[in-house]
Amino acid sequence: MSRLIIGAMIRTLGAYPSGWRAPGAHRDPRGDAAVLRRTAEVAEAARLDYLFFGDWLATGEDLAYRDPYLLARVDPLSAVTYLAGLTSRIGLIATANTTYADPYTLARATASADLLSGGRIGLNLVTGSEARTAGNHGRDARPSDDSRFDRAVEFEQVLRTLWDSFEDDAIIADAATGALLDPSKLHATDFDGRHLNVTGPLNAVRPVQGHLPIVHSGTSPRSRLFAAQNADLALVAVSDLEHAIAVREELRALAFESGRDDRTLKVIAPVLPIVGETRAHAQSIADELSELVQIAEDWPDAPPPAFPADRSLAQLSSLLGVDVSHRSPDAGVTTAVVAGFSAVGQELVEIVAERTGRSPSGDRPPTLRHLVVAASVNASMIVGTAEDIASEFEAWSDAGAVDGFNVLAATHPAQFEAFALGVAPELQRRGLLATEYEGTTLREHLGLARPDNVHARAHEVAAHAGSLRPGVRAGGAGGAGGPGGAGRGIEPASWHP
Repeated sequence: MSRLIIGAMIRTLGAYPSGWRAPGAHRDPRGDAAVLRRTAEVAEAARLDYLFFGDWLATGEDLAYRDPYLLARVDPLSAVTYLAGLTSRIGLIATANTTYADPYTLARATASADLLSGGRIGLNLVTGSEARTAGNHGRDARPSDDSRFDRAVEFEQVLRTLWDSFEDDAIIADAATGALLDPSKLHATDFDGRHLNVTGPLNAVRPVQGHLPIVHSGTSPRSRLFAAQNADLALVAVSDLEHAIAVREELRALAFESGRDDRTLKVIAPVLPIVGETRAHAQSIADELSELVQIAEDWPDAPPPAFPADRSLAQLSSLLGVDVSHRSPDAGVTTAVVAGFSAVGQELVEIVAERTGRSPSGDRPPTLRHLVVAASVNASMIVGTAEDIASEFEAWSDAGAVDGFNVLAATHPAQFEAFALGVAPELQRRGLLATEYEGTTLREHLGLARPDNVHARAHEVAAHAGSLRPGVRAGGAGGAGGPGGAGRGIEPASWHP
């Protein structure tokens, strides 16, 4: 058994679509500052490794129904900078979209935040795009997957070389001689790629961590390749234990084939636990959340035009193989009704039973609404007591399925605090979570070494090559210097995902 990386993905309105409607839940983004402050205090006291802030660069009415937490949210870099001043040990990870961000500006902002936080900032690089986002940034169309990831590869390389503009000892600050800087240790980037052109040097000292830990999430082949070759943490949604094992093995193999130490790639799975004092209590919470989810039939005539198309009895009918569109969404699903369902429908009934305790043969059978929610709300849920959830985490750890979990809270503050105050101590009792922070930086929390400066290493390699006899070439330059400092000289055009 090894210690897990445990972080929390922060969605202040709750990670469940109806989370903001639950009694006592936070429901107004204008009050996010207080929620973030309380969340950070509780998370740090629980010794979680980091708080993770995702992002979405557009908004619209549809998000109020589909993903309420995306409707209006604090900018991730602003959030981590705010919390850096209110915490002292916990890591803070912000998200940036490489399709639209400027690498020099981002390098400067993140290096500054890392300095001000004492080395606790991480950076999640994403490439996602949609029409509204493109319009918000003055773009006419969404770029292709190949174009987006080619730019992302260059972006990540530029960030690392910009962060390394100053060597660690470049600032001499010798008042007696008047020497503030050793100019031989200040380096330009001089990057001229197909998508980016940056000269540098960066006007910020090297981050405390050397390079901020890089995170990437995604499921496409190209996304996984990017994570394997460029990221320190790969966030991968998985359906079950066997799937998780296969994905982790695939990512580690891709990392090894790229020339890096595959042990430096940490594979993290998102999970949404519903925590209760008893299993029945946890199921009652999941049951209430399901009943609070709106579906199309809740409107007498028709739902709003922006309402999610998949959240309806008409869509459910296509999955069940039985037309239920004429029925009430809160009609009970009995054993006799289930008998006519397709295999997919039978599986939905089992999912609802596991999550809510409602059985077709019981006193409180599931409703059609429960089935719509199970089919349309995409979340890897574990419902149970703190011991149940810790046991599931332990089983995944023992199987080598993941290196850790990104925990989502269905509601804030109740479900977040149920995890931090209930599950975290149980994980600590089992040795899966540290009882005290063992380092001061996020890289240390994640078990990652501080990387060498890419410019200094390049000079060392060049000097070594010059000392060799004619005709002998030095090896191991390692390109741009990513995690582990090896295997980074692959040109984007040579990738064939």
